[in-house]
Amino acid sequence: MKNFISMAVMCGITIPALAQSSVTLYGLIDEGIDFTNNAGGHQVYEMTSGYAQGSRWGLKGTEDLGGGVSAIFQLESGFNVNSGALAQGGRLFGRQAFAGVAGEHFGTLTLGRQYDSVVDYLAMTTANGNWGGYAFSHPYDNDNTDNTFRLNNTIKYASTMFGGFSFGGAYSFSNDTGFANNRQMSAGAQYAIGDWLLAAAYLNADNPAMTSGGAISGAAASAGADGNFVSSRLEIFGAGVNYTAGPATIGFVYTNTHIDKPTANVAYLNSAETIQPIAGPLAGGTLTSLKFQNFELNGKYQFTPAFFVGGEYVYTIEHFDATTGSAKPAIHTVGLMADYNLSKRTDVYLQAIYQLVTGDHTGSSLDRAYVPGAQDLSSTSRQVLVRAALRHAF
Repeated sequence: MKNFISMAVMCGITIPALAQSSVTLYGLIDEGIDFTNNAGGHQVYEMTSGYAQGSRWGLKGTEDLGGGVSAIFQLESGFNVNSGALAQGGRLFGRQAFAGVAGEHFGTLTLGRQYDSVVDYLAMTTANGNWGGYAFSHPYDNDNTDNTFRLNNTIKYASTMFGGFSFGGAYSFSNDTGFANNRQMSAGAQYAIGDWLLAAAYLNADNPAMTSGGAISGAAASAGADGNFVSSRLEIFGAGVNYTAGPATIGFVYTNTHIDKPTANVAYLNSAETIQPIAGPLAGGTLTSLKFQNFELNGKYQFTPAFFVGGEYVYTIEHFDATTGSAKPAIHTVGLMADYNLSKRTDVYLQAIYQLVTGDHTGSSLDRAYVPGAQDLSSTSRQVLVRAALRHAF
């Protein structure tokens, strides 16, 4: 009798769970060899992880609550294939960690560490957010289209599709007694009609990366910095369009980033570098604002189901305003990529990216070229990065 009761209880628990819920283990490994022609004045060959896509593993699940509503969760951990170390500043689930509810009619509401609306809606119209990845980002990933930072303490809503139109937004709490001290707000939308995809997004963050426990973790975080620029305010807006005709896709994207009182570039510059003017006519001043306007033209051609070639050109206008004056450099970025699928889950790819900084000199480290993913800033205004890699999904 005891055995019968135990078996009945177990069946009562596990059978509905199997019928109404699921948990999926997934992941991706992106590993390759890079060559950079000038990293701090030297050539360098290195083995690096996660460029076309970040190496990761994760769990995601859903439970049917009835009435077209489901409980959902996702936990995703980034890692470095070379060392086995955790990425995203050593966080266990640094890429994503959230739970929420999804409805067939009202959309999805989630809470936790998540992506912002620029990443969710606009990024896929860019080369880096679609097929190119990290090294194809706009300079310093100034507009976060390559998700340099994620959002802590975030509540996010994403609508269902209405005749090709979808929208959503995210609010991230500062978790600080100063309510606005490192909080974030963003919103975005997409419209897909026929061969066209149109997208737009906006983000505003107050004191980003100024605290360790806020929306965008900063340099003081013991677990590692998460932001791109430490500043008093970060504002990003942009729009993009993709058009697909058979095997060819072409896209144009415009983004505008405004950074008030930046004091450091957390994600890219070495601790010895400074974005304050220390040379030239602006020397001795204090940087008051930094603005980037990015104009991107990208294209991709799928020669066969297994092989594509893509390219991008990005023209970036930089506005460098200091107490001693202003400068207006321009940054040219050209990227090419070829990708071949060995199977449904494994591919090999080759990338080459060239960057040139021209125009006014700021007297800071921003005068030196930097392709995202290079080991260090170039010692000159030019830099080339070439990568050959293998990617496997599971």
